[in-house]
Amino acid sequence: MLSQLVYVSLRTSSCTEEEIQKILASCKRNNHDDDITGVLLYSKTHFVQYLEGAYKKIIALYDKIKEDQRHKNVVMITSGKLDSRIFPSWQMGARNFDGNDFDFKTQLAPNEREEFRSILSGNKHDANKTVDLMRKFFK
Repeated sequence: MLSQLVYVSLRTSSCTEEEIQKILASCKRNNHDDDITGVLLYSKTHFVQYLEGAYKKIIALYDKIKEDQRHKNVVMITSGKLDSRIFPSWQMGARNFDGNDFDFKTQLAPNEREEFRSILSGNKHDANKTVDLMRKFFK
């Protein structure tokens, strides 16, 4: 069953930009083998990741992700069935964001910025709305 999952976490201070590049390289390599696609948004303080693929595969990956020491306070925001992939050709797209930068302020309307900040706080959200917000960073 094709499924999706979104989680948010706090980036640890020891997680350098070099570590982010290692994460992305590992994602691209391993996700291809497991037929998992998705995107990673990251800042100096947070990660927000969207995963899509077979249910058992993304749950197994999420369990592994929760154990990674480069972040903490991992909270699943939403998960569920998916009719078709949203990011079919991305083993792992990535974008660095800053909640105060120009791109963040221009890509999201004021109400969307508030909703995104709520997601960063670990609050549960509707899957479609969460994914729509994340997609705006990749246009």
